[in-house]
Amino acid sequence: MNQELDVAVTQSSQESRPVERNAIDAHITTLGHIFFVIGLVGVGVLSLGSGDFAYSWQPVPDWVIWRVGLARLSGLVLFVTGITLLTRRAARHSAIIMGAYLALLMVALHLPRVLFRPMDVGRWLGLCENLTLVCGGWILALAVSRHEADSAAKLWSKPRVPELLYAGACVVFGVSHFVYAEATAGMVPSWLPYRLGFAYLTGAGHLTAGLALLLGIVPALAATLEASMITSFVLLLHMPGVFSEPHSRLQWTMLSVASALAGAAWLIAGSIRRPIRRAQDSAV
Repeated sequence: MNQELDVAVTQSSQESRPVERNAIDAHITTLGHIFFVIGLVGVGVLSLGSGDFAYSWQPVPDWVIWRVGLARLSGLVLFVTGITLLTRRAARHSAIIMGAYLALLMVALHLPRVLFRPMDVGRWLGLCENLTLVCGGWILALAVSRHEADSAAKLWSKPRVPELLYAGACVVFGVSHFVYAEATAGMVPSWLPYRLGFAYLTGAGHLTAGLALLLGIVPALAATLEASMITSFVLLLHMPGVFSEPHSRLQWTMLSVASALAGAAWLIAGSIRRPIRRAQDSAV
């Protein structure tokens, strides 16, 4: 009798583990969704209020005609699509619009700068930060439309593509920490010892995560640790920056962009830990 009870308990425990893991993975995706929306809505609000673009993240030249109006229009797109990403009915279309708009900004504003000076790591960093946001929007669009049968076998419907692009971006992040070690160390909170060491350590973390994702070595763990590290930047660096300078648009912009980057990282981690399948696949 006791042996049968032990077997039943063991089987019940084994069956509950996948359920618990699925719940954790779902929470990770939800966390990414929230961070992503908060960050991009924040950028939108700042553009609407200031009539300007988001500094180096949206490097629109000063000579552009109707620049103030375009900045407010950009802010409105980010704000509206960000808010509607939280609604069940409009989430799918909002995610697609958001991802497409972020891709447009990346191609129009950052890609030409990289092509003009391909050896400038700083320009690659700007491109890859925006690429991370594009990948986050891409994954979010797939996640909210995973039950749609018409998402068929198109290239954009394969989560592996944004996951690999994100992995490449992580490698660039890591390289930038080594190339700009002094500047990176200057951003480390002053209360931490050996700030230059933290710059190298976080750079190594980005590099390791990116290479692990590219090579398929413990990808779920690598993506989760990468997302955790980026979130720590939000909590330890950018939130204190806003508290110390609450009227600084730069500090609020950095907090918003960092939050969106953390959200994208969690969305990628959730996608890897809990693969997105099409409706046809899940019905089999």
